[in-house]
Amino acid sequence: MDARSLRIGNASGFYGDRFSAFREMLEGGPLDVLTGDYLAELTLLILGRDRQKNPGGGYARTFLRQLEETLGLAVEKKVRIVANAGGLNPAGLANDLRALAAKLGLSVRVAHVEGDDLVGRADELGFGRPLTANAYLGGWGIAACLDAGADIVVTGRVTDASLVVGPAASHFGWKRHDWDRLAGAMVAGHVLECGAQATGGNFAFFGELDARRPGFPLAEIFADGSSIITKHPGTGGAVTVDTVKAQLVYEIAGARYAGPDATARFDTIAIEAAGTDRVRLSGVRGEPPPPDVKVCLNRLGGFRNEASFVLVGLDIEEKAALVREQFDAALDPRPVEVVYTLARTDHTDAPSEELASATLRVSVKDADAKVVGRHFSSAAVELALASYPGFFMTTLPGDASPFGIYTPAWVDARRVPHVSVLPDGARIDVTPPDETCRLEAVPVPALPAPLLPGPTRRVPLGRVALARSGDKGGDANIGVWVRTEEAWRWLVHTLTEERLRALLPETGELTIHRHVLPNLRALNFVVEGLLGEGVASSTRFDPQGKALGEWLRARHVEVPEQLL
Repeated sequence: MDARSLRIGNASGFYGDRFSAFREMLEGGPLDVLTGDYLAELTLLILGRDRQKNPGGGYARTFLRQLEETLGLAVEKKVRIVANAGGLNPAGLANDLRALAAKLGLSVRVAHVEGDDLVGRADELGFGRPLTANAYLGGWGIAACLDAGADIVVTGRVTDASLVVGPAASHFGWKRHDWDRLAGAMVAGHVLECGAQATGGNFAFFGELDARRPGFPLAEIFADGSSIITKHPGTGGAVTVDTVKAQLVYEIAGARYAGPDATARFDTIAIEAAGTDRVRLSGVRGEPPPPDVKVCLNRLGGFRNEASFVLVGLDIEEKAALVREQFDAALDPRPVEVVYTLARTDHTDAPSEELASATLRVSVKDADAKVVGRHFSSAAVELALASYPGFFMTTLPGDASPFGIYTPAWVDARRVPHVSVLPDGARIDVTPPDETCRLEAVPVPALPAPLLPGPTRRVPLGRVALARSGDKGGDANIGVWVRTEEAWRWLVHTLTEERLRALLPETGELTIHRHVLPNLRALNFVVEGLLGEGVASSTRFDPQGKALGEWLRARHVEVPEQLL
């Protein structure tokens, strides 16, 4: 362990991640800080509904159970824990952690960060009446808690990267205007935030590594903000330039990656291998943060239901048309939204019944639960003996379920309280930085010369390109990158917004933004509105756009033979 660095590990990328990761990270090797990221837009919706049923809830209970098994080990190894598992009730989680420590006979100093929950001021801030309203706080509240000697810090909605920025700023004594150092920590935090996605999980070229059980990542942060991404020895997966790039391009937009602590310039990141399972990130330039902070709003949007009909063998299109006609006639009253999706997964002259099958999925939404509840389910089931030949369904539809609508909003950072509640109960107000700046688009960098014309071969794009995709509310993000300068010279001139639209027809007439990141040999595309009103509301087959990148890689294009 390098005495000059701060070793920060991650043990959770989402609420529901590998339960044993906390123990694995504590037992696997030396650490100074262990973080856990539990929150996403959908998670806050889930916690909001939990809080409606139980005002004492609203936090990630998995975290409490994980620490029941591992808190003694963390104390023994002197590892401090920082997690956003507090959700909508960080004070409640902090109290329950103190009770847990007392039950286990451990002396632990617990602090928490609050102020992000704006639901009580939603009308005043012009948000209407959402179920949840949470501002994205930065890392300085965490830093204040650690400065006061906290062993555990739990927060509500801080940015994912702030779980790393806070401990690094505290450890190295960084100042509020140390933009380059803060931006470097933000980049490391962005790599760590999704757990095993940085160590080979969900990796496009997964056949190159042991992807069966990837270990969780850690970062060695240095005083200048640079870092080395690695993992504990003997754990699965791998840390390579490409596994780290896969996380760098995940769910971002342009070259400026803005947060409440700083704005990191992703077009300045230098990335290089630094040994087996070690990748160095350096050279990150930072700028002041924007004056406004992002707010996640979740509203209950109504109720939804769906049914899936399996169509086997011949006349698939005609069978689907019959179901649609019958179903439309039976839906009275008709739901506000009815979406039919026919997936032609059938094969001609198939050797198995499943390979001869297609699926017709019907999704419905309405403000009235009765319209999409048993009335909808009965309409589907009543077709069982009166529709197409070979009728059957994947499962019988049930009752209506509520869905949420995610909306981003922005509010002046000076209107958002940011409070550190220290282990002794003292409260410290964290003020926004004095210096902020309005974000401007980074000019498109000079593009390299295209490859000289030569013979090509029509192959899947994924033969030469890697990709990862995801969601930001209703928008989809697709990051695509290549390994060599020659491949980059081809990709940057080939994969334009228009070409992406042609390769992914579902993007249709939607607005697409392309961002060029030459130092990563990467392109990032943001497709506005592809996911509707967010994962909790989307009726897409892939509601979070997680596999868009793999669909793109499977599309056939003319690739220069010299790249193959």
